[in-house]
Amino acid sequence: MSRLGYPAAAAVFAVGMAGTTLPTPLYGLYREELGFSELMVTVVFAVYALGVIATLLLAGNISDEAGRRPVLLAALGFSAASALCFLLEGGLPALFAGRLLSGFAAGLLSGAATVTVMELAAPGRAARASLAATAANMGGLGCGPLLAGLLAEYAPWPLRLPFLVHLALLGAAAVLTWLLPETVTSRVRRPWLRPRGIAVPPQVRGVFAPSALAAFAGFSLLGLFTAVAPAFVAETLDVHNLALTGLVVFTVFLASTAGQALMGRVGERRALPGGCFVLVGGLVLVAASLLLASLPLLVAGALCGGLGQGLAFRGAVTAIGAAAPAEHRAATVSTFFVVAYLGISLPVVGVGALTLWIGLRDAGLTFAACVLVLALGVGLQLTRRPAARA
Repeated sequence: MSRLGYPAAAAVFAVGMAGTTLPTPLYGLYREELGFSELMVTVVFAVYALGVIATLLLAGNISDEAGRRPVLLAALGFSAASALCFLLEGGLPALFAGRLLSGFAAGLLSGAATVTVMELAAPGRAARASLAATAANMGGLGCGPLLAGLLAEYAPWPLRLPFLVHLALLGAAAVLTWLLPETVTSRVRRPWLRPRGIAVPPQVRGVFAPSALAAFAGFSLLGLFTAVAPAFVAETLDVHNLALTGLVVFTVFLASTAGQALMGRVGERRALPGGCFVLVGGLVLVAASLLLASLPLLVAGALCGGLGQGLAFRGAVTAIGAAAPAEHRAATVSTFFVVAYLGISLPVVGVGALTLWIGLRDAGLTFAACVLVLALGVGLQLTRRPAARA
């Protein structure tokens, strides 16, 4: 297992993250069964982001004290509990509980699993391990809707089988985790959960502001595809194949992974503004798909927007990590991720609220216009003020 350590850890990471997006193509079925609005769909989705943010602030670095393996097992346990909530089908309270538990799992995995993948890499394979962690994170998020959509469309028990399959995968991931070597040598027997301060040192603010705004815009696009795209596909584009819906959502995360992998070729200084402009192109395509009721344009928007999001996101993380002083780096990066996860929740809830007054298509167009202006403004600011990126 030592030779396959970091690929095995990446597989655990992917399985855990897949559970966070597994319900995406199923929201329409839940709406029919429970009779709630599109606004409630977005609120259910947003509870996940609250769980992630709370975990990042309270336990973002707990694996440094408790060890990687116990935290990974705890994250898989939260993910299994989330799946059980959806299996019970106990109405909206069960859905809220499932999404909150899923957020706890993602919050623990995003830190502990990323570090585990990196630490288990052999000397000279740090770059491969970094790419594996990125692919596991975004690839797992993308595989969740794809798996659920395929099972819901072509297999029995559409609201149960996806979660039963995921529970089986979690069991396999738990066995892999148990076999992984522990990389933390000095552990605290009873680590305490304590709030981590969120702060941006004055010398980082010139880099932090555009980086965080770019992340907010990019994560807004991911939130739109994860929470609202199934309704767009079904109601605006009149496509009711759940497997196809899952494939559309998978596309945006696949493109995000590709965008992050491209940063080495694009260069750190050009990745953030360039990613913003590519994201703008993706938003234009998404808006056009809604105006023209075109599924190919929506897929093109997912590819272009996801590519821009991934490129800008990795550029932003690199810029902030390099600019922050060592003694404030963890707090600065935590603040950055809080802003990013606010981006994946607040605008999406706004879209859900707008659907009650102006309809789904016009709400989507309003969202695309607002995020487009934000991403374009950040890209232009970074182009005109290169010193801010230094």
